Amino acid sequence: MLKIIDKNCVGCEACIDKCPYDALYMRENIAIVDKEKCTLCGVCVDHCNFEAIELITNSQKDNSYLNQYEGIWVLAEQREGELLNVSIELIGEARKLAKKKDANVTAVLVGNNLSEQAKTLINRGADKVFLLENKELENYRTEPYTQVISDLIKEEKPEIVLLGATNNGRDLGPRLAARLDTGLTADCTELDIDSEEEILLQTRPAFGGNLMATIVCPEHRPQMATVRPGVMMELEEDSNRTGEIIKIEPEIEEKNIITKIKDIIKEPKASINLESANIIVAGGRGVGCPENFSLIEELAQTVDGEVGASRAVVDEGWIQKEHQVGQTGKTVKPTLYIACGISGAIQHKAGMQNSDYIIAINKDPEAPIFDICDYGIVGDLKEIIPELIDEIA
Repeated sequence: MLKIIDKNCVGCEACIDKCPYDALYMRENIAIVDKEKCTLCGVCVDHCNFEAIELITNSQKDNSYLNQYEGIWVLAEQREGELLNVSIELIGEARKLAKKKDANVTAVLVGNNLSEQAKTLINRGADKVFLLENKELENYRTEPYTQVISDLIKEEKPEIVLLGATNNGRDLGPRLAARLDTGLTADCTELDIDSEEEILLQTRPAFGGNLMATIVCPEHRPQMATVRPGVMMELEEDSNRTGEIIKIEPEIEEKNIITKIKDIIKEPKASINLESANIIVAGGRGVGCPENFSLIEELAQTVDGEVGASRAVVDEGWIQKEHQVGQTGKTVKPTLYIACGISGAIQHKAGMQNSDYIIAINKDPEAPIFDICDYGIVGDLKEIIPELIDEIA
């Protein structure tokens, strides 16, 4: 930050003349910094002959306030009273992080009439649950959810806050980070604690998935991250676990009730649950045409699995986006993943390489998918898949 030392400033305006960004102006013969324009370049400091301007770097900041923050929070998400799997997964991951930090795990559950779901979070690994219930919170809306959760975070001061990279989480996370003046790392695939600094290491794909970036937030709290569903491991439910459930009835400010839900109409469509599927049969551009996807669907039906797809065929309009697996799709970890006509680009591998077993079918023996598969079949899938179906059936 740039600090003006009033008692030293003589109003000479040398800093104003030299500032390349027009970020300084005079008020009552004292220089004032326009924080929106200032880039902290330091030119004004170099040209001030009266030591009236100080550039304070991060290393000079007093970070003692960070010690006020402790504990790991998971913002648990529910839809129509049912906890999402990603919330359970995050509780499990939070427990691993808590062991390294010697910290407690707290879940925050927002909605209405969710006492049983709060108990489930305790059974799944939470030490404490803040249960925020209000009729206005029954269904997710940005403004009231942001208000009640940010108010609670400001009051309780958790050190780490995790939430799922769902549609709601991707909407809520940035708003909370802005409200709390902290950072947010989106779509993480790995979390850890730095053994020396004891800060959160947040790893996510970067540059189109061509490398993995580890991001830290050393100067602000809480440290916040969204995590993609299907990446972390759940803990087994333990009905003997005990924990504290704190019920809160937050008041919703009228200014935050900007939208009202009149009705919820669900679009009828087939259930697609790739994140929880035990077997996935996925097709890529090598399938050839939309009509050939019937082979993928038939094989998936034969093995009682779900249908997945690469981004290429989704972009071509051969299948709906709900089936997409990969960096910009869903992250899955089934027992068996059958990749048909998928080359194995790094963006796709990022979403399925944690599968227990991978079978690849591809004409190209040099396809990258063969580098990570357990079993590979080189050949025409239009010939191989019917034979597989006949053998299995």
